[in-house]
Amino acid sequence: MKAVIFAGGVGTRLWPLSRKKSPKQFGKIIGEKSTLQLATERLLPEFKPENIYVSTGMLYKKIVAQQLDFLPEENIVGEPEKKDVGPAVALMMDMLYRQFPDEPVVILWSDHLVKNEKKFKKILSAAGNLIEKDKEKIVFIGQKPRFASDNLGWIETNEIEKKVDGVAFHRFVGFKYKPDKEQAEKFFSDHHHCWNLGYFVSTPRFILSLYRKFAPQIYKLINKDYRQMPEINFDNSVLEHIDPQCAYVVIDDIGWSDVGAWEALKEALEKNHDDNITKGPVYLKDSVDNLIYNFNDTKLLVGVDLENLLVVNTPDVLLISKKTSVAKIKKIVESFSGTEHEKLT
Repeated sequence: MKAVIFAGGVGTRLWPLSRKKSPKQFGKIIGEKSTLQLATERLLPEFKPENIYVSTGMLYKKIVAQQLDFLPEENIVGEPEKKDVGPAVALMMDMLYRQFPDEPVVILWSDHLVKNEKKFKKILSAAGNLIEKDKEKIVFIGQKPRFASDNLGWIETNEIEKKVDGVAFHRFVGFKYKPDKEQAEKFFSDHHHCWNLGYFVSTPRFILSLYRKFAPQIYKLINKDYRQMPEINFDNSVLEHIDPQCAYVVIDDIGWSDVGAWEALKEALEKNHDDNITKGPVYLKDSVDNLIYNFNDTKLLVGVDLENLLVVNTPDVLLISKKTSVAKIKKIVESFSGTEHEKLT
């Protein structure tokens, strides 16, 4: 079984830590390792290094090689040009197809946290075994929802279709991307929906057949000119059109969080909602429900009577925001384009 970890995003939702030259997946936001390192190391030792691939931008290949020096150099693949996920997945599937057309492959992302690694590995193994026997199928891995999120994609499921190695595989019904709050509340309570992690297991041959059928504008250019490929999301171009009869869903609590945004990082690391999450030299007094990251080791950051705040201090930027306002950060960064502040992006 192969694993592909995608690590090509810029990550403006974690600005000012995440920049174009040093995106979020390479920063030490959890302990002393990057989320890319954590995502790769949690596959070991069940996946040998030669079976793990990383897809990233050409600009970041050297960073990936430094952080994952145990991976073969040829397993770090640079996208010829920054495109959306649709072309990126097609490029990797085509590369694997040439050598391992019918071998199960799992698609993963570099900016996620998975706390229950043992259960996660058990699910991957069972999904791989299912695909090994039924190569024209796809298995989606979903997180049992912890709350009614209107900022995540959801998967609708039905009854259990089969069990493999003690893991239940549900029938797939469909996707819903970022529902409104009322819909999210219904999804959370009906027990037929789970969070969509973007994780799936299939074979290169089957995934490419989906491109040929549903995204021919990408499929025709895979071996010709990557730069001419349209910027299309993988979910929109391929997965949303899939025949439900071809898909299964595994739903479990693997302790998953998308830590690609500050508010999500806070939720992932807190034990209680009112906890303060801090990094670096920080001293707080009478403060609750804050995320305070100080990347300046020579200066103490002191906070008094703070509540519901995000504070991120880097050598060249100090960001202060209400935790509920972090969605505006991306727009602020985008507004810096063409200004004196563009160098900070």
